[in-house]
Amino acid sequence: MARARLRDLGLRTGLLPPGPLNAITDVTGVRVGHATVVHDAPSVARTGVTAIWPAGSDIWTRAVTAGFHVLNGDGEMTGTIWIEEQGLLAMPLCITNTHSVGVVRDAIIAYAVRERVPMRWLLPVVGETYDGWLSEAHRFPVTAAHAVAALDGATGGAVPEGCVGGGTGMICHEFKGGIGTASRVVTAAGAACTVGVLVQANYGVRDLLRVDGVPVGLEIGRDVVPSHREVPTLGGSIIAVLATDAPLLPIQCKRLARRATVGIAWVGGFGSNSSGDIFLAFSTGNRVQTTANLSPVQMIAPDEMTPLFQAAAEATEEAILNALTAAETTVGREGRVVHALPLDRLQETMRRYGRGR
Repeated sequence: MARARLRDLGLRTGLLPPGPLNAITDVTGVRVGHATVVHDAPSVARTGVTAIWPAGSDIWTRAVTAGFHVLNGDGEMTGTIWIEEQGLLAMPLCITNTHSVGVVRDAIIAYAVRERVPMRWLLPVVGETYDGWLSEAHRFPVTAAHAVAALDGATGGAVPEGCVGGGTGMICHEFKGGIGTASRVVTAAGAACTVGVLVQANYGVRDLLRVDGVPVGLEIGRDVVPSHREVPTLGGSIIAVLATDAPLLPIQCKRLARRATVGIAWVGGFGSNSSGDIFLAFSTGNRVQTTANLSPVQMIAPDEMTPLFQAAAEATEEAILNALTAAETTVGREGRVVHALPLDRLQETMRRYGRGR
């Protein structure tokens, strides 16, 4: 059965409506690009880079407000100390594998130099999850050129999912994981607002996997689809990037990022000790001119944040499930196989629990 998004399978989660693309790119101005690295010589590589532009090329001088949250900290996202201090994001960000954070971070700086960006210094945001089960991460297959390709190739519109970009070698709930995205549209402060989420999902055990509350991981057990490990591990990580066009202050962005935790919990994640669960949210509803002495900003009233919180949780949940349904069975280093979630079995299981068409 061909790989598909969750809704294309006649399945849905949550109550809120998605945006037109059901993707982070439903937030106007957001662009996503991937560089996928797959080869078997001179090393085995199943890896890559995913780039997200929060806004247009003026992001370098017209920052967006931003905040982040850590569920469990066995992971890395560079640049977050400065976001915590200043509350602004003024450049594109990237997600890659654990061992390539440095080269991708440096590539963003080189990209800014190439584009003659008028900034005295840069502290780029690069998040990571570990793909060393399938990819020879210790051979450092990701280069600066891959990061630049992801940045240059970023577009609006539909976002490729599954085994692409930084998600190429990732594993989720003992099935093949990777990149997933989703969005929700709500009314807040009297206006339509969009919340979009993109995840790089590389966490979780089979037994805990839930789809719309259905114990899919138990129903499609290791006797049906083998796990990649004989002894399951509770480790693994997930990066979530949340975007919204609602005008939020940095502290409100931080609050929004925190709600990704709920969506992950709905799918079956809880933040194990060796998991890096790091979430970044930004708002395009406030643009701050970094060269100006004064910038007018707006904020949604605290009570109006509630629908945005629900949107963030629902979009995170569906983004993870889209990563699972889009990803393909992958063979990597030493012949290791990570099987994709079987979509026909998923549909059959959901029907037995009264879900789907």
